[in-house]
Amino acid sequence: MAKARRERVVRMSVEQPLWRALTGYRVLTMLYAVGLFVFTRQEFERAWVAMGYLAFLAVWTLVTLPKVANAANCTKRFLVADLTVALVGILLTPLANFQAQEIDGPTLPTIWTAGAVLAYAIKGGWRWAAFASSLVAAANLVERGTPSRDTLHNVLLVWVASIAIGYVVEVARASERTLARALEIEAATRERERLARDIHDSVLQVLAMVQRRGSALGGEAAELGRMAGEQEVALRTLVSSGLVPTTRASEDASQGAVVRCVEVDEPDDAGCGGPVDLRSLLAPHAGARVSFAEPGTPVLLEPAAAGELAAAVSAALDNVRKHAGENAQAWILVEDEPDEVIVTVRDDGPGIPDGRLAQAEGEGRMGVALSIRGRLRDLGGSAELLSVPGQGTEVELKVPRGRTKR
Repeated sequence: MAKARRERVVRMSVEQPLWRALTGYRVLTMLYAVGLFVFTRQEFERAWVAMGYLAFLAVWTLVTLPKVANAANCTKRFLVADLTVALVGILLTPLANFQAQEIDGPTLPTIWTAGAVLAYAIKGGWRWAAFASSLVAAANLVERGTPSRDTLHNVLLVWVASIAIGYVVEVARASERTLARALEIEAATRERERLARDIHDSVLQVLAMVQRRGSALGGEAAELGRMAGEQEVALRTLVSSGLVPTTRASEDASQGAVVRCVEVDEPDDAGCGGPVDLRSLLAPHAGARVSFAEPGTPVLLEPAAAGELAAAVSAALDNVRKHAGENAQAWILVEDEPDEVIVTVRDDGPGIPDGRLAQAEGEGRMGVALSIRGRLRDLGGSAELLSVPGQGTEVELKVPRGRTKR
């Protein structure tokens, strides 16, 4: 049954945790500023100025929490307004506390100001952070009049830290885009290999058969066989060069990079009724030229793994008939181990000359590479091929239990 395809959107964002941390930081530092004023209220000559500003700061912080939830909500207009609130608080400090300049005490917003600067850093990178922290530094120097060593130290610390965080955010965004691109290329490559396997197991096999039968029949059938052979070569070239073009990953600064991965749904009957007995899928291959040896108990695998393993065995038998001849004898051996299932396909054909597999892949003949090894790799297993010229070929397929890659 045909497999359905769907597009799954994977959204990745390494900076989203920074926005969540900034949200918590703003709330905690707002509470700190209010609490500090409560305990030092007697030091303010104009306590009503401080109370008015801190009340506004508390409301502003709580109301604007959604604005610092992600980059999309944190607009430039909000950043300007938020930084203005911080700067006004710094400049209002001498009006509320006449001795603030002399005792080098904290400003009204205290460390809440750093949150406004960090929002610039996360949103726009180190250049935006440098701009915001420079304005904060200038406001602090104006508020102090004659700045002390501690004031200069704190200003420089905020300036360096914000720029460093902004730079880290830029590097993280670049890495995020690179990872998104790599994941999308990987998804497209897997889809290309899947389509190539399906084409090899169906269309290419039919074209090869038409070519052989047409050549044997002669006449008009021979011409038909020749055309089928040409189409087979063209299709093999297309398969080996790539069927699925990769697309650029979408980028969204607010939610992180977006990766569109092509997923393949299993056949409608896959997964129904739980694990299936692998023996029932391999038994139809048994015949006069194919011997089938199986355990006496069911060999249970997940439907997807069992179907892919059976398809790989079928591809191996197709290679026996094609390269070893119609009269070649083949053997299928199933071993049910605790951690894995092993299926061995062996024949008494002439074997594979050294370097023939690499040459076949170069010619676009991807039977072993895709129909066998590709399937087992997708299942988290392996396929080993042992061939000695004149002594036949043996393909060992291993599928681990419970670790199928999806």
